Amino acid sequence: MDKTNCCCPRTKERSEEEYRKMSNRLSRIEGQVRGIRGMVERGAYCPDILVQSAAVAAAVNAFSKELLADHIRTCVVHDIRGGNDETIDELVATLQKLMK
Repeated sequence: MDKTNCCCPRTKERSEEEYRKMSNRLSRIEGQVRGIRGMVERGAYCPDILVQSAAVAAAVNAFSKELLADHIRTCVVHDIRGGNDETIDELVATLQKLMK
């Protein structure tokens, strides 16, 4: 069994490059959030903070979309090919949570 594509038992081994990309993206998001905190502390004008907040939300959404796409391409495909159709129910439940 190819462990790099397996999510069971609810973990996934990622390549160094995949980990690096995800970590870098999360670090940028973290920096954006720290920037917003700084704006609040400096008393920045509300619309300016809101624009930066929207940028963070877009960055988090982009991260989530990339992670979801990778999950479908690897874990979901692996499980379905292995006969684990319960993964479809899990994916549906995950999508429902994401679409709230």
